[in-house]
Amino acid sequence: MALDQSFVGRTYPPTEPYEVGREKIREFAEAVGDTNPVYTDPEAAKALGHSDVIAPPTFVFSITFRAAGQVVEDPQLGLDYSRVVHGDQKFTYRRPVRAGDRLTVVSTIEAVKSLAGNDILDIRGDVHDETGELVVSAVTKLVARAADAAEGEA
Repeated sequence: MALDQSFVGRTYPPTEPYEVGREKIREFAEAVGDTNPVYTDPEAAKALGHSDVIAPPTFVFSITFRAAGQVVEDPQLGLDYSRVVHGDQKFTYRRPVRAGDRLTVVSTIEAVKSLAGNDILDIRGDVHDETGELVVSAVTKLVARAADAAEGEA
């Protein structure tokens, strides 16, 4: 069953603050294989004008994807998450994420489409710091495969 188009524009409450720590940034940079010292060495970051280490660009995915759980788990939306695959991800930065940031995410349904029986859902996560400044917007595209296609692969 196709997702309801009337959900486009629906916004969900902000998440609890997530405090970005140096160690989390280091672990993430290591996990993705990025050895840029700006992610692990405060002096290297300061030499480039940052107040502390900064996070790799995709670091915020874990924060915004968790926040998108409010959308995915909304019983009124009716998304069957067992058929969902991650279709795409885009980030638009205003400034880098820094160690010490306390970030909240507001999720908004940007688009709902049906294509060849598949439901396509775009969720925008606007990430704000504790002053309310927009740091980054992340758009996650989820594809809920058609029930017959999902069953044919079993």
